[in-house]
Amino acid sequence: MMKWDNVIFRLFIFWYCCGLILVGFDLLPSFLNWANAFFLILCGILGSFYFVRTFGALRGLSIASFIFAFSMIAEGLGVHYGLIFGKYDYSGDFGLKLADVPIGIGFAWVMVIAVTHVLSLQMTEIINPGIIRWVAYSLVGSLIAVLIDLIIDPVAYLVKGYWGWDGNGVYYNVPFQNFTGWFWVSLFFHAILYPLYMRNKVPNRTSFIIWKHRMAMLFGMVMGMFIFLALLDGLWLAVFVTSIPTLLLLITYKKKTKQNGHATAEEVTV
Repeated sequence: MMKWDNVIFRLFIFWYCCGLILVGFDLLPSFLNWANAFFLILCGILGSFYFVRTFGALRGLSIASFIFAFSMIAEGLGVHYGLIFGKYDYSGDFGLKLADVPIGIGFAWVMVIAVTHVLSLQMTEIINPGIIRWVAYSLVGSLIAVLIDLIIDPVAYLVKGYWGWDGNGVYYNVPFQNFTGWFWVSLFFHAILYPLYMRNKVPNRTSFIIWKHRMAMLFGMVMGMFIFLALLDGLWLAVFVTSIPTLLLLITYKKKTKQNGHATAEEVTV
């Protein structure tokens, strides 16, 4: 199974590099519009691999499926009723939709929760396991999720036109409700994940560590892509607000994993 893990991860690296150039410089031909949806689906598949390598096949896929289903419902409430994230609608660039929500968005949420789960666990490891760490982990993970949205929304909304809002806000005309919605939905997922993780026995520690590092790498790559796109279009506030925290998170993660003796060359092999 690890062979397929590596094949799909390498496919993502290839797709990411192509997308960085084609999307960044508006070179994506119309017949490749489906590539955006495929990118999101690949991100979700990578997140699912992490959950499988952490919790085992059945529980891991169940967790990924739950995140997918609940996030699609939450997004649908926004699209149709303006609840949770505010009122908005998606363009046709993301492929197949369920109840007017592209399935790629559900996959993207699986990735978001996987990477924020990994980073938040690492950031809060100094706290003894218990209710205090549970709360801290959930809050930190949710704030990192909001950080992701702070760079995704300005680029996807203003530059690429992937979705449109009914309403406005002080931050690039994105309604404040969207960011609070990201926080609360992420908090819900993290609050559920923590006790599951703390009671979990990792099936294969080597595979788990590899995919743990890949989630941190995935976070850096996704943030890097959107920060790059924001730079190209002069979204300086978004770049400033997100690039420094992103860099600090990645540096801290790397430092902590080295201190714990987890970041060997073999473990981070692509």
